[in-house]
Amino acid sequence: MLRAGLPGNSLMVVSGEVCIYDYRTDVLLLQEENFGKAAGAYFDADGRNDGTFNIHFGNLDAMMCRRRRRTGRGWRAQKKSMIYWIDLTNYGIAVDGLMVVLLGLLMSIFSRYQEKWDRRFFVILFSFLISYVSSDLLSQISLVLLGPSAAPLSRIAIFGESLLSSLLMPMLTVYLIHCTGEDWHRNMLLTIVGVLWLGYFVLLIVTQFTTVIYTVTPDNVYRRGAGYPVLLIAPVLLMLLNLLALWRRRTKLTRQQTLAFALYLLIPMDCMIVQMLSYGLLMIVIGSCVAAFCMFLFILRDQQEHYAAQQEENARQKASIMVLQMRPHFIYNTLMSIYSLCSLNPQKAKQVTMDFTDYLRRNFNAVANGNTIPFSAELEHTRTYLAVEQALHEEMLLVEYDTQFTWFRLPPLTLQPIAENAVKHGMNPYAGPLRVTVRTYRIDSAGVIIVEDDGTGFGTAEMNESHMTLTNIRQRLELMCGGRLEITPRDGGGTVVTVTIPLRNA
Repeated sequence: MLRAGLPGNSLMVVSGEVCIYDYRTDVLLLQEENFGKAAGAYFDADGRNDGTFNIHFGNLDAMMCRRRRRTGRGWRAQKKSMIYWIDLTNYGIAVDGLMVVLLGLLMSIFSRYQEKWDRRFFVILFSFLISYVSSDLLSQISLVLLGPSAAPLSRIAIFGESLLSSLLMPMLTVYLIHCTGEDWHRNMLLTIVGVLWLGYFVLLIVTQFTTVIYTVTPDNVYRRGAGYPVLLIAPVLLMLLNLLALWRRRTKLTRQQTLAFALYLLIPMDCMIVQMLSYGLLMIVIGSCVAAFCMFLFILRDQQEHYAAQQEENARQKASIMVLQMRPHFIYNTLMSIYSLCSLNPQKAKQVTMDFTDYLRRNFNAVANGNTIPFSAELEHTRTYLAVEQALHEEMLLVEYDTQFTWFRLPPLTLQPIAENAVKHGMNPYAGPLRVTVRTYRIDSAGVIIVEDDGTGFGTAEMNESHMTLTNIRQRLELMCGGRLEITPRDGGGTVVTVTIPLRNA
């Protein structure tokens, strides 16, 4: 086989038969009257009678050897053998694009963090892309591998490919308007995009009945007409219009959303340039698939971050509610005890007033603090609370501290409510003094807090209230620092509450 390189064509001799292979149509042209259609060639005699001739391509003159009459069987065998690397590359591009959009479709269906509207949008988008890539792959196979009888199939595949690819930009416009929260009714951007796409659709329908834009011949050969660039005007305008709309609305979007929309627009543009420079490679197919998948990943990441922030905010609100639900009878009893001590023991009344004031101040500060705090601060809060309780109950409450390890952080209002539960549910005036012990130590890569009492434990009526308080603490520990809380009965009576906090999160 001989080959002379031409822009978009190769001049060849296959089994002694001169021909031109047209990369634009992926077709071998054997008859000399077809040469001019493929590359603007013309023939002249060379003054000899041996059957040779000159073929002129602008500045390139090629002298080729003797022609032979083709046979049907030989033509089919030769045509099937002419699948060059460019065809295999395009097949690989289409298959890779199909794998990418299939992965995107599965992820959009089974993702946990997507909102309902976004999930439905990406399912539709990836479904369109699957149909688009499948149509492209079908048109390649039909034009290159199948014979003239596949011409109707080629027309349908090319029409489907052209129609489905045109929907990608209007879908981006719809999603952009959704993310910015604009009103759908009388939206100027949406109206302009709709008019442009409708014009493209009408032109595509007209194209099926003319040869001005493109046509598929009865021999199953795809040819672009002189008016083909007209078909590209609407898609290019839609892309530029979306790019301008994104720039003007960038302040209404998050950083992740802006990157997602920009990638969806810029990746196909880059692939279009590459496709123009490497004639024959269908880069726009893989570019559209990768762009949609990248947009999906950035949007998914944005929604995951939003979900995590929402969960953290919920935890903060629960902490605030718990502080506001401080038992009214505790405040009432404390104030009444201070009133009685003012006449019986003024000095002690002053001390209890200071401790109670400090307790209230720390409680209200905890409402405004949504982050973790040092354990030493939480310990001081617990000390002031237990000091007030000791002033109220005198010898009936004994408190011990063994807090050698304090170098870690925890959510506010973690230790104090646990100590409050121990006093409330363990105190029994008929069973002797209540002993409450607060201990801390380090084990491996975690800090451990233990609050232990030798009281009566939780009664049936008290269990629900205590369960709500400790469940709130457990949830905040898990969300804010990855900690955990366990409740176990104490040998000999009483309750042990154990809090474990990983030091890497503390």
